Amino acid sequence: MQVQVSDYKKFPDDELVYRYVNLHDNTAINYIYERYGHLVFGVCLKYLKDTEAAKDTTQQIFIKMLDDLNRFHINNFKPWLFKVAKNTCLMQLRTSQPATNNNIDVPEDMEFERETHQKIEQEERLNNLEAAMAQLSEEQRVCIELFYLKKMTYAEIVQQTDYTLLQVKSYIQNGKRNLKIKMESLQGLGQ
Repeated sequence: MQVQVSDYKKFPDDELVYRYVNLHDNTAINYIYERYGHLVFGVCLKYLKDTEAAKDTTQQIFIKMLDDLNRFHINNFKPWLFKVAKNTCLMQLRTSQPATNNNIDVPEDMEFERETHQKIEQEERLNNLEAAMAQLSEEQRVCIELFYLKKMTYAEIVQQTDYTLLQVKSYIQNGKRNLKIKMESLQGLGQ
């Protein structure tokens, strides 16, 4: 079925993204740009306060977006795009600021031991978590990563993995329990 130009204007964002990613329909991207290009430019101008820099950054954001759409599953396109625009501008502002003298005179007798100890403990917990995750079954690990790290819903996990809803719930519940047991075991070994 041939898609008419008027159809593109009516398509919601997720349909345009779907058409670009799955059907390699470049016209869909043109309509995303038409829909959001001026708004992203406005965000860039707000942060960068320079028209040329805002134009360049807007182009960079949309070029990067083409790659990101193929690499990641994006649920809420508009908020995601604005967050990318804001973060890109903030990163540019950070890298463009001139280097300053960041040396701070600290008294020699100041204690940093507690801070250092906390950082070591935190790093150890993260290493234990990583090791415990690696010991889970593939299904449990995947479901836990998607649910807790990527903040996906059960339905989104079902769609991405082809597991049933019951399987997803079971893998997450059993994975959490196994993760807790493995973490306690690893922490016991470290003491």
